[in-house]
Amino acid sequence: MRKDNFELRTECEVLKVNLDSSGRQATGVTYVDAQGQEWEQPAQLVILCAFALHNVRLLLLSEIGQPYDPDTQTGTVGKNYAYQIVSAVDVFFDDVLTNTFIGAGSLGMGIDEFNGDNFDHTGLGFIGGGYIALWTTNGRPIETHPTPEGTPKWGSKWKRAVVENYLKQCAISTHGAVMSHRGNYLDLDPSYRDVHGQPLMRLTFDYTDNEHRMSDYLTDRAADIGRAMKPREIKVSRREGHYSTVPYQTTHNTGGAIMGADPKSSVVNRYLQSWDVPNLFVMGACAFPQNPGYNPTGTVGALTYWAADAIRNQYLKRPGPLVQA
Repeated sequence: MRKDNFELRTECEVLKVNLDSSGRQATGVTYVDAQGQEWEQPAQLVILCAFALHNVRLLLLSEIGQPYDPDTQTGTVGKNYAYQIVSAVDVFFDDVLTNTFIGAGSLGMGIDEFNGDNFDHTGLGFIGGGYIALWTTNGRPIETHPTPEGTPKWGSKWKRAVVENYLKQCAISTHGAVMSHRGNYLDLDPSYRDVHGQPLMRLTFDYTDNEHRMSDYLTDRAADIGRAMKPREIKVSRREGHYSTVPYQTTHNTGGAIMGADPKSSVVNRYLQSWDVPNLFVMGACAFPQNPGYNPTGTVGALTYWAADAIRNQYLKRPGPLVQA
C-alpha cells in the first residue's frame, strides 16, 4: 500500500470484466462505487480474487467461457462445484473437566488414517475419505452448547442441560471430502437479481450416496473413539438426508472455474490463467476440481503464489497464453 502505483478503492463492487471486440482480451472492469456511480477501469491485466463463488459469477456475467450445461455435459464455467460433509460425536463426562472454552481454535488432535486413500476401501462402497479431529475452538457461546440426547431444544430444561454439561464435554468432528458430480454446479439464476439488476448466483447441489456412506464410516470411527474415552454418554450427529444450509457446516466452497490441462474440460490452465482470455487470471478455491477432506485455504495460498510467480516471471515478459491448448 506504500507503493506510488497502488490505489485501494473501498466500497466498490466490480460488475463485470470488459472484453475487446474479439472477446479474447480483457480491457479492464466496470465497477460501481458507494454512491452507485459506474466507472470503467482500463487494465492490461485483470486478476479475479473474489470469493470462489463470486469469481464464477463474474465469469458468467462477463460471458467469459461457456457455461456448464448438466444435461448436455458441455461447457466448463460453473461445473465441478463441490462442498464438504461433516458430522460430530459429542462426548459427555460426569467427573472430567474439559474446559473447552479455553483454546486457540487450532488446538487439538487430528487423525489422518481415514483421509483420502490412506486406508483400504475394499467392500466399503465409497471412494474418498476425511479426517477425524478433536479441536478446542474457544467454546463459542452462540455455536457451542452441546447437550445430551433427548434434551429439549429450548426452555428451562435445555438451559439446565447446557449449564450441567458445558465444562464436561468435548466434540469429535469428522470432515469429509466431496466428489464432483454432474448434477452439482453453479449458474446464473433466471429469476432473482441483485441491487444492480444482475442475476444472482444459483447453486445446485446435493450429497450423493458416496458422500453419505463415507461420512457414516467416518462417524462410526469417531463414535468408537468417543466410547473408548469411557464417558457418561455420547451423542452422534450424522449428516443425513439432503443438503441444507440451515445447520452450520463449513464455508469451504470449491469448483466452478477449475484448472486443468485441456480447455475443453477446464476454465483455467495450471497457472490459473483463463484459456479464453489470456490476460485474465482467476485465483481461489474455484480452481479445485473437487473438494478434499482438508480445508482448501493452504492450497489456495500455494496456488496463488504459484500463479503470481508465473505472472511476474513469465507473463509480464511475454504476454500471452502460458500453456498452449
